[in-house]
Amino acid sequence: MSTTRSVLRSLLACGLLALPGLALAQPRPPAALQETMDIGDEPGRVSTEEVSISDGPYARQMVLFRSNEAPGTVVIHSGERFLYIVQGNGRALRYGIGVGREGFTWSGQVQVSRKAEWPDWRPPPEMIQRQPYLPRFMAGGPGNPMGARALYLGSTVFRVHGTNQPETIGQAISSGCFRLANGDIVDLYDRVPVGTKVIIRHKATL
Repeated sequence: MSTTRSVLRSLLACGLLALPGLALAQPRPPAALQETMDIGDEPGRVSTEEVSISDGPYARQMVLFRSNEAPGTVVIHSGERFLYIVQGNGRALRYGIGVGREGFTWSGQVQVSRKAEWPDWRPPPEMIQRQPYLPRFMAGGPGNPMGARALYLGSTVFRVHGTNQPETIGQAISSGCFRLANGDIVDLYDRVPVGTKVIIRHKATL
């Protein structure tokens, strides 16, 4: 009997045997690795348009913001994981965002060329090559990785959009788009008309 118990203990310790109802702790990757690892989209995972970031640094809030841009301009600081709508008088409305992972960051100036509620999702060929399990088309809805709203950025393939993975806000995990929790993209969508100037920077400038 003692020999049997010793074998069982060894198997459990090596992770080769799991007892019913017992969840073995899995090692987490270092923070630096989590920052840029490809989490991947989860088509079919449901997140309603009420989901918002309600506390912590990525919660929607009015902040001090020094800028020469006109009120209504959208400024994205991808290095800081924030999107700002300039309000004037040294203030801006700030949202927490998810940004492009390493190799998928970009900067520039564009305009909002189109807006859509519960947009359809058509992963580009490059994304399908990296993640061949993704659907070629998915109709808009609560299970769509594009989330509740989308703002299309000029003639690029990039968008500011919602997500059905609100826990990824503040991380660098996308393929170049900027994602907000659904409740926050709904709020942003109502404040930003087509034609709005959008400035994308890697970090704040003095």
